[in-house]
Amino acid sequence: MKKSVFATAAALLLAADVSVAAAQETTVRLISAFAENGIYVQRLQPWIEKFNAEGKGVMQINFLGGPKNIPAFEVGNAVKTGVIDMALNTGAFYTNVMPEADFLKLTQVSIAEQRKNGAFEAINKVWNEKGNMQYIGRPVENQPFHIYINKKIDKPDLTGLKIRITPVYRSFFQALGANVVTISPGEVYTALERGVVDGYGWPIGGIFDLNWQEKTKYRIDPGFYDAEVSLIMNLPAYKKLTDAQRDYLNKQVLALEAQNNFWAQYTIEETERQKKVGIETIRFDDATAKAFYDRAYAIGWETAEKQSPEIAARFKPLFAKK
Repeated sequence: MKKSVFATAAALLLAADVSVAAAQETTVRLISAFAENGIYVQRLQPWIEKFNAEGKGVMQINFLGGPKNIPAFEVGNAVKTGVIDMALNTGAFYTNVMPEADFLKLTQVSIAEQRKNGAFEAINKVWNEKGNMQYIGRPVENQPFHIYINKKIDKPDLTGLKIRITPVYRSFFQALGANVVTISPGEVYTALERGVVDGYGWPIGGIFDLNWQEKTKYRIDPGFYDAEVSLIMNLPAYKKLTDAQRDYLNKQVLALEAQNNFWAQYTIEETERQKKVGIETIRFDDATAKAFYDRAYAIGWETAEKQSPEIAARFKPLFAKK
């Protein structure tokens, strides 16, 4: 009889321990605005595996995949409204939620420096208030944007050319005379093939993931801006985390950002890879190249100041090179 009582008590205690452990662990749903076969997600997946292996009993991530589940330009709103907890996304894809998301392309200092100089906190203040989001971290850096075209030019003038854009470079490309076209990444290959567009803006990396190299003849140097790819989280979901869970999340995100030196080498490798498949580089003389680069940032900040003058003024000294 005593044995039976003790066995029952032990079972109840074990069940209680399991119940407490389960209550202490939370699972967040993460989606990517980028295709699963692309470099951004390929880099993220080992991190998710490590996150889950080390986070048992504390926090887990349930990766739900890419744009096949939620279209890229709807991911930001899905995070804002809590349809999804967390996303790998770029500000260029959720300017419909908050125009200030596009300002992140203008950062000229590393995420590590942004965490030190107050930029990270300034971003989160805006993201909390205007986007109902927490800006978690930035696992992609050193990925300049370029203009890729199929008609050779000898000066930074896109007059008469139809160029595919996102909000990232809309104002800059228009200032260069381009006729801009907004289409999703999945439609660009066909648009190039059919001559619907003469080129596109895109970072140095990633065109091979989409097979665009097959329909691309030239890349214009220098690159400009920095492709911002970040982790964002629904603010109420973030606030529901316990202190231990937030600490664990932040620890893992910092570990991911510590690997960002990968991107500088990736840029070198992708540049060489493009050369090998026959994509020619269009280079301007030094003075023209500098003017081209500087004009990109001048136009970027002018646009930001028109959209949100107070926030642009707050961000600009924190984002600029010292």
